Amino acid sequence: MECVNFDEQFQAYASEWVRQHAAEFGNNADRMEDEMPALYERWLNTPADFLDGACPATFFERYDDASYLRDYLLAYCRQDVPVPDLLLDRLVALGDDAQRALLHLLFDEAAPEEAVLIAISLLTELESREPLSFYIRWILQRQPKDERADMAAEALVAMGECVVPAVLAAYDGASRDAQETFLDILGNFPSCKETFALVMARLEQEEEHIAFLAALLGKLGDARAVPVLLETMNRPELNYLDYIELRNAVEALGADVPQERDFHGDPYYESLSRME
Repeated sequence: MECVNFDEQFQAYASEWVRQHAAEFGNNADRMEDEMPALYERWLNTPADFLDGACPATFFERYDDASYLRDYLLAYCRQDVPVPDLLLDRLVALGDDAQRALLHLLFDEAAPEEAVLIAISLLTELESREPLSFYIRWILQRQPKDERADMAAEALVAMGECVVPAVLAAYDGASRDAQETFLDILGNFPSCKETFALVMARLEQEEEHIAFLAALLGKLGDARAVPVLLETMNRPELNYLDYIELRNAVEALGADVPQERDFHGDPYYESLSRME
């Protein structure tokens, strides 16, 4: 498959337009920049030699086979050419057929990561719930820095409250990193009563990630957390950034902090003080 670099072609078109019209705009870059959206629309709907006379806007509309377009997407990723938004828009327009074709990428271990991430994004746009089990598994297998797992978590949140039972079922046997991701997902669904208990249990035994857990409790909106938050604020080893998040959570839950702690000497406090 020939993978045309649409970005490069538009940049060449725009550069030529600027060369021809710069004098009309007094060489004012801001004024010419304001013209770019209209120029892009004109380029989209102008027959192009690099597409054998087809318009960029309609080039991918000739294809009705979602599997073929999925393979086109793979070719772009493997050839390291920017994937055109026009190709992605066409896939989304094909609806259920595209969903089936994109699901294939989720279990294709040879697929480039870029293609898998794009597939997650498109399946989310298509409001597909089919990948739920894939996303849970990827989070269970997650590494400390794992873009695929992060996108999977965002996709699960987008699916709505239907994901809660599956997330809860996966929580107990998960690694601490995966549990944190699951808690972050569950925090978007305050009606799940189990979430509050899980976050509270984690906070009482956790020495790290205090700020994350405090923010979750503030988000969940359950005032029963206030006594534990206040107690945690008095831990002698607490750093200033964690303290601030704990204080924010207490205030979000409608309570007051009895007395501010002195954090002079704390590296985070000193660094922020110098910036003010």
